[in-house]
Amino acid sequence: MNYCELSKTLSHALRHEPWLYELELDNEGWVEIKDVLASLRRESGSWACLSSEDLARMITSADKRRHEIRDGRIRALYGHSITGKLKKIRANPPGTLFHGTSPETLSLIHQKGLLPMNRQYVHCSTDFATAQQVGQRKAKNPVILVIQAIQAHNTGISFYEGNASVWLADAIPPHFVDFPASAG
Repeated sequence: MNYCELSKTLSHALRHEPWLYELELDNEGWVEIKDVLASLRRESGSWACLSSEDLARMITSADKRRHEIRDGRIRALYGHSITGKLKKIRANPPGTLFHGTSPETLSLIHQKGLLPMNRQYVHCSTDFATAQQVGQRKAKNPVILVIQAIQAHNTGISFYEGNASVWLADAIPPHFVDFPASAG
């Protein structure tokens, strides 16, 4: 079983275009495992014998926690771009979070803060290394911003736990973002 390919396909189905897989997510992003299995089996002949145990192994073997299973259902934890905001439960964030971005976006962030852009939420990391890794998807030499998360939270900015290393926010005003001196 190619768990990396399975994870990518499942993420696409649960985060971006569930309708292509004939899946209907509830308002928290959950879908019945039996429906996911049927859809993925139709998607690829190599998944004809796909089981719920395979999905569980995919989750536990992943380098990052992207999905969760509960009560016969599965969902993606973060990264959604589908229309209609998924319901998340507010939580108290750590004191600081990090956000990796391309140098080209800094002037916009200086003006408007961090916005979800084409996603439902702003994604932040709990550590510098993860933010660096995420930022490298956007630029060879990303800029890592420090977010004063607890200060933002204390003024009413909502934060949501995505997983152990990812936190989500609706938006983060620029005065809670620390820009590196070299980033201008």
